[in-house]
Amino acid sequence: MKLLSWNVNGLRAVLGKGFGEFVGTEKPDILCLQETKARREQVTLPPELDGYHAFWNSAQKPGYSGVAVFTRDQPLNVTEGMGIDEHDTEGRVLTLEYPDFALVNVYTPNAQDELRRLPYRLQWDAAFRHHLQTLAAHKPVIFCGDLNVAHHEIDLARPASNRKNPGFSDEERASFTELLGAGFTDSFRHFHPDQPGHYSWWSYRANARQNNVGWRIDYFGVTPSFMGNVKSASILPHVHGSDHCPVGVVLG
Repeated sequence: MKLLSWNVNGLRAVLGKGFGEFVGTEKPDILCLQETKARREQVTLPPELDGYHAFWNSAQKPGYSGVAVFTRDQPLNVTEGMGIDEHDTEGRVLTLEYPDFALVNVYTPNAQDELRRLPYRLQWDAAFRHHLQTLAAHKPVIFCGDLNVAHHEIDLARPASNRKNPGFSDEERASFTELLGAGFTDSFRHFHPDQPGHYSWWSYRANARQNNVGWRIDYFGVTPSFMGNVKSASILPHVHGSDHCPVGVVLG
């Protein structure tokens, strides 16, 4: 079973940039998207997604945020948000329950310039951590998506100059450490513990992607007891169309 996650930075925009071909080539069993920036009725999906069950959680604010999941197998249950009004207006969480695991697609809020949204971000992180722990009390959990944080220095090209910037502040990194400590494994680092230069997001400025000056901020986190079912974890930097590239895991 192949699971892929991709922050598409606008689903309607990426449709004209080879999105259908990407789906047709990769043939994911489950495809999780973040930053869809659209409601379901605003999007004409490519034929490559025919036969998939589609689930959406869109932001109340038009053209903002939003997540979606396309899955070949019908899930047992689907939940939008975390059940907390103050955190559920931006379309950031979608939970699908399957027989063997729960899958959580997430688009974590950005701390924004000068960390002006950091206090909210940390509150949100705590709520999300609780959401995952509640699910994990019943069955293994896989979470995936744009977590908007590079965890360690190896996870971005220029750690020294980004130390207090959004996505690499001490507070956000500590919060992500706490998330993993609550019972999750960073699947990519499990398989590639010491390999630098693997990134999932690049700025549009200064030829960052061509020069691979990037950040790894997109993840698959997995309950440790379920890691034996994860056969590989990958990043797909050859896939263009967004400032992010897809990341994935294969279950077996």
